[in-house]
Amino acid sequence: MSPAIAWLLLVVGGLFEIGFTTCLRFVDGFRNLPWTLAFLVSVSISMGLLAIAARAIPMGTAYAVWTGIGALGTVMVGILWFGEPLGAARLLLLIGLIACIIGLRLVAG
Repeated sequence: MSPAIAWLLLVVGGLFEIGFTTCLRFVDGFRNLPWTLAFLVSVSISMGLLAIAARAIPMGTAYAVWTGIGALGTVMVGILWFGEPLGAARLLLLIGLIACIIGLRLVAG
């Protein structure tokens, strides 16, 4: 697999991580079947894509980027859709997280 495809799969997997963490808000102890199914599908796709991407990207880098995308996206979902606060400190930390994700991509080789 080409490195470009591996990185694309990793990013898509990170986006599905945002999906499964968002679903967790609604699963209600896994009693809400539609949200539970959405969670299970999202987590399966997300981790499957991470596993595939990690064949071509160093595992530590792949995991850190995957987690970073998921964390950043989940925070953004919280801010945009659930009214969570965005203060100056939180914004600076998110910018730092973005810089770390980009930095890991640049040094991964």
